[in-house]
Amino acid sequence: MASIIGTWRMSYDSVLEAYNRLTAGASAMDAVEYAVAEVERNPQFVSVGYGGLPARDGEVYMDAGWMDGTTLRCGAVMSVRHVSSPVKAARMLCGREKNWLLCGTGAEAFAIRSGIPIRDMRTDRSQMKWRARIAEEAETAGAYDGHDTVCVIARDNQGHMIVGTSTSGLFMKEPGRVGDTPIVGSGYYCDGEAGAAAATGLGEDIMRGCLSYETVALMRTGMDAQTAVQSAMKAYMDRRSRLSETVDNISLIAMDNRGNIGAATSLESFPFSAGTDSGFSMYEAMYLDGSLTILPRRAEDIPLGD
Repeated sequence: MASIIGTWRMSYDSVLEAYNRLTAGASAMDAVEYAVAEVERNPQFVSVGYGGLPARDGEVYMDAGWMDGTTLRCGAVMSVRHVSSPVKAARMLCGREKNWLLCGTGAEAFAIRSGIPIRDMRTDRSQMKWRARIAEEAETAGAYDGHDTVCVIARDNQGHMIVGTSTSGLFMKEPGRVGDTPIVGSGYYCDGEAGAAAATGLGEDIMRGCLSYETVALMRTGMDAQTAVQSAMKAYMDRRSRLSETVDNISLIAMDNRGNIGAATSLESFPFSAGTDSGFSMYEAMYLDGSLTILPRRAEDIPLGD
């Protein structure tokens, strides 16, 4: 059974097209790369790829991760500039026994050698927002406007599972800051014998719980995707509560090895899109009467963000 799931409204169009390709026989690898790369290249989405909001020095630093559930091989890049598709670089690094996690200029040199187009990822719009924030002498402590990392998980007709992630990170972050997105086990994890998970939100919080790995570990015990992702989120939120801390900016998506999907969030509302054997839809995970509820939505009713 072919299945796919992606975070936020910004990935809806590309995830829908990737789902159509999957059901027509495309590989999970090609479907995930397509879905993530389409978001990376769209300057409308200010937390991923081209037009991403800058760090404090005005530069756009991007991170991406990739994992193959059949081989448990990974690939990732961190703090790259000028790489038009960080997720493509991460995919190309996957399969190496060594040197599969590259950062900065080393990752950029790899991208150039690999034929990935290079471009200035800054736009007039993103620079205008950066200059305005500098003038305010303020910084953003959380993820920008509640939508940040694009995460996509897919399972193809042959049962192969892939996860890919990409982000430009926090607006006004310190240059060199890296969140969970390229970190295996935190931002993403994929084991085709159990399932896959990916995280979006404040990376510093996500990394403290290794939430993607924790979700997959629960699926290894036989839990379905929804039960596992909710259990992982609840356990982490309970642990943080015992530290007298709140968790208010983490969302997770998951897929088990049968193609069932799941999602959990600490937000009031978390939109995502997914396609399974029952069809494709936009969804919204939200809290109603204190309980997490997931309802289908019309994509046009979910704001794209700016």
